[in-house]
Amino acid sequence: MSMAATNNADAITTRFEGPAPEVAVSTDMIKRGLIAAPALIAVCAVIWGANGAWSSAYGIAIVLVNFALAAALIAGAARISLGLMMAAVLFGYLIRLALVFLAVWLVKDTAWISLPALGSTIIVTHLGLLFWEMKYVAMSLAYPGLKPTKP
Repeated sequence: MSMAATNNADAITTRFEGPAPEVAVSTDMIKRGLIAAPALIAVCAVIWGANGAWSSAYGIAIVLVNFALAAALIAGAARISLGLMMAAVLFGYLIRLALVFLAVWLVKDTAWISLPALGSTIIVTHLGLLFWEMKYVAMSLAYPGLKPTKP
């Protein structure tokens, strides 16, 4: 077996043993989402009424569960093998996208839903939390995940 084949096999079967930075980042984003949720629900209530508020709360729940599920899939798969982690990232995205679609599709015809409020909440919450979190992510190999806190 050649050296290149050995290295490729090792990359696919190697497990990740260290801390899971994706879980820390996801947990941090969920905390920020819960902080921002009342303001977003209030804005939707003003624009779309009570149905807008309920729809916004449902949309926020969808987004926060989506972030938690993404981190859990990646962290769990990385503990088994890096090859499985790569598959979990790719196919996990597609599965989570389908779950978001299913969550919206199941309630689209209910009386309490406002589709404009739900759609805008899902978009604003996803993008808003991702941009907000960029300020707190280290983006360094020395500190993967969140920036270290200063004493």
